[in-house]
Amino acid sequence: MSTATVRWQVTTDHPEPVLHVDMDAFYASVEQRDDPALRGKPIVVGGAGGRGVVAAASYESRRFGVHSAMPMVRARRLCPDLVVVPHRFERYRSVSRQVMAILLDVTPAVEPLSLDEAFLDVSGAVRLFGSPPEIGEAIRTRVREELDLPCSVGVGPTKSIAKLLSGKAKPDGLAHWPAGEVVDRLRPLPVSDLWGAGPKTVERLTAFGFHTVGQLADADLPTLQRVVGDALGGQLHQLARGVDPRRVDPAEPARSISAEQTFAEDLDDPVELHRQVLKLAEKVGRRLRATEVAGRTITLKVRFASFETVSRSWTLPAPTDRTHDLVAVATELLDGLRLERVRVRLLGVGVSNLGEAEAARQLTLDAASDDEPTSQAIATALGDPRWERVERVADSVAERFRGIDVSYAALLDHREDPDEVAPRHEDRRDAERVSEEPDPPADPS
Repeated sequence: MSTATVRWQVTTDHPEPVLHVDMDAFYASVEQRDDPALRGKPIVVGGAGGRGVVAAASYESRRFGVHSAMPMVRARRLCPDLVVVPHRFERYRSVSRQVMAILLDVTPAVEPLSLDEAFLDVSGAVRLFGSPPEIGEAIRTRVREELDLPCSVGVGPTKSIAKLLSGKAKPDGLAHWPAGEVVDRLRPLPVSDLWGAGPKTVERLTAFGFHTVGQLADADLPTLQRVVGDALGGQLHQLARGVDPRRVDPAEPARSISAEQTFAEDLDDPVELHRQVLKLAEKVGRRLRATEVAGRTITLKVRFASFETVSRSWTLPAPTDRTHDLVAVATELLDGLRLERVRVRLLGVGVSNLGEAEAARQLTLDAASDDEPTSQAIATALGDPRWERVERVADSVAERFRGIDVSYAALLDHREDPDEVAPRHEDRRDAERVSEEPDPPADPS
């Protein structure tokens, strides 16, 4: 396959035009590639502290029952020889861009789901590159030869079938079902194989006697909807019959960009909590500016030691991509909770109501709604244009001189917490549609 970008041409419909490309144990595979001493060893990527979790597990470690999102303490018990490698998110994002570039060489109809997986509609590429299975094999070959990484590809008539098959192709394989065989091949599979059937849904379905996809396909729709709800029941009924109207959509806009952190030990010091808000706001601000988007709604998420979680939001009269604005609002939201030494397990800062950064302008609170809280400190912070110039210079320095970071004085002595966790999956999925900079989630591949 040529490495040159090609023009996407619409052709007659192909019966199996959808590919799902999924990198195998992505973070762990990158670490093993970059450090040959790790190859063949059971490794995980994640935090090594008491609250560390597994972000990705190599296939060698999975033989011991280790998997992503598992507490690191349990992973070490299962595999005493486990090698824990600290995350290198910037490296994974860089490699992800290389993977996506290969996919875009095939077709512009690429819908990323995360750093390590994407859907492709190759109906417009078959005249250039051959059948969808041939295109899938060519993609696997390029990823292997150019990036020295394994990936698995599912080829099918719909997104749900392609995603199902990429999982069955792992590790480092390709699976293809002809359209005419999909319904019969689906029937004996367990209901857990259907996209959208999570553990709780599967538990409820099996409690009512639904164990196989064929049983769901044969079920009376109203009965199925009474078991799992109208929307999910209707969706599962269709998927069980091989019907999935969802199209590959590369243009779906992001809804939010966020960052959050779980602490190795609960925090109750107000000074330290303010510093953590500053750190998170700085990350989000840089991602907004790097991807040229700005947002109006700023959200603070707080999870207490009891696991109770609260969130507070503030919608500004105009969009912003300035870290200083995010800090001012998020700090005000934190102070408004009046925590009084309540132990905090997790903090998160997010921005939504996103649009192009050109729409961002110097903020004033004159247009704020009457029900929004306003303080003189916030109004002063948001109205100071000097911070925008300072942040742009800091971004330029960080971009030009790799490894040199210009940050707030309060963060100068701070080092990245190895137990930092990724944002929520829904934020990650949406953010990656416009951003190359969000924190990766646990690698499920």
